[in-house]
Amino acid sequence: MSKFLKFVTVSALAAVVAAPAMAAPKPKAEKLGLGRVALPEEVAAWDLDVSPDGTGLPHGSGSVLDGEEIFAEQCAICHGDFAEGVDNWPKLAGGADTLDHKDPLKTVGSYWPYLSTAFDYVNRSMPFGQAQTLRADETYAMVAYILYSNDMVDEDFVLSNENFLDVEMPNADGFIVDDRDTSEAHFWGEPCMSNCKPEPVKITMRAAVLDVTPEDAAAREAREAEATTLKEGEAETLLASASGTGAATESAQTALDPALVKAGEKVFKKCKACHQVGEKAKNKTGPVLNGVMGRGFASVDGFKYSKTIKAMGEEGMIWDEANMAEFLKNPKAFIKKTKMSFAGLKKDEDAAAVIEYLKSFPE
Repeated sequence: MSKFLKFVTVSALAAVVAAPAMAAPKPKAEKLGLGRVALPEEVAAWDLDVSPDGTGLPHGSGSVLDGEEIFAEQCAICHGDFAEGVDNWPKLAGGADTLDHKDPLKTVGSYWPYLSTAFDYVNRSMPFGQAQTLRADETYAMVAYILYSNDMVDEDFVLSNENFLDVEMPNADGFIVDDRDTSEAHFWGEPCMSNCKPEPVKITMRAAVLDVTPEDAAAREAREAEATTLKEGEAETLLASASGTGAATESAQTALDPALVKAGEKVFKKCKACHQVGEKAKNKTGPVLNGVMGRGFASVDGFKYSKTIKAMGEEGMIWDEANMAEFLKNPKAFIKKTKMSFAGLKKDEDAAAVIEYLKSFPE
C-alpha cells in the first residue's frame, strides 16, 4: 500500500473516531411525499369517546321498546333477553344493594357511576364481533333498554342526547377521586428495584369464583336439548292443580290446542334464561313453571320470592289465565317491585300461546 493510501485510511479512521465529539450539523427538513392530512370525517370516525359530561355524544334518540327488539336480536345470545346474563356471560341488570356483600353483583344499574360509560362501550365495542355497526339511534335505544332492565326508567322512556345527563345512576356517589399521590405520599420511601424479597413468591389464596369460563356453543346446545318439548299432535288432557296458602284446591281437565302450544314454545324462548319447564326443570333466576297454571302465587318450595308476590299468594291469588295474561303483558305493573326484569309481551296472542304452553307441563 502506498504512503498516500495509508495516510488517507488513517485520516479517515481518525475522523470516524472523533466524529461523536464533533457537533453534527442539523439535518435539513425534507418532505418525504408520504400520506396526506386526515380529513375531518376521518378524524371523527376515530373520535368515539363520550365523557361523563356528555361531550362526544352524537345527536339521536332511541326508545325502550325499540331497544328491546334490537337487544333481543344483537345481544340476547350472550346477555339474555332481559340483560340478566346467559351462563357466565356478563349480567347487565340487577345487583341493587349488593355492593356491600361478599360477592357483589356489579352491573350497569348497581355499580357504574356514569351512563356515558355504558353508551361509550356499546358504541365502541358492541355487538360482539360486529363492533361499530350500530347507528346512533340504535345505541341510544339499547342503552335505554338496559336502563329499563335495571328499573331505572319506564317502558315509554326515550333516551336522547338532550336528556342523557338527566339520568341519575344509583352508584354515582359511590366513587372517590384517587388522591393517593398526595394523601398517602408520606408512607412511601425509595422504591426497591432489586433483591427486594429474598423468600420465593408463593400463591396463598385462590379466586373465590372459579366458574368464569363461558360455555361453548356445543355445550349450550346439549344443555338446551335436555329441555322437554311437546311435539305437535302429542297434546293430551292434563290436570291443572291449585295450591298455596289460603287457596282452595281446584281441578279441571283442559284439552290443549297443539298449534297454540307449539307457538307458545317458540315465544317461551324469551323466558328460558330464567325459567325452566319439563322433567328436569330446576329453579334458576326464576322459579320452575311446571304446574304453574292454577297454582297459587309464590308457592314453589325453595324459591325466594319478592315480598309483594308473597303477599299476593297469602291473599289467595291464583295463576289463572286472566292473571297470567296481565302479568305477561307487563310484569312490573302487575307485581310491584318484582325481581323479574322482563319487559313484557306486546301481543295478546303471544301471551295466550305462552299460557297454553305452560298448561302442557303438569306439576
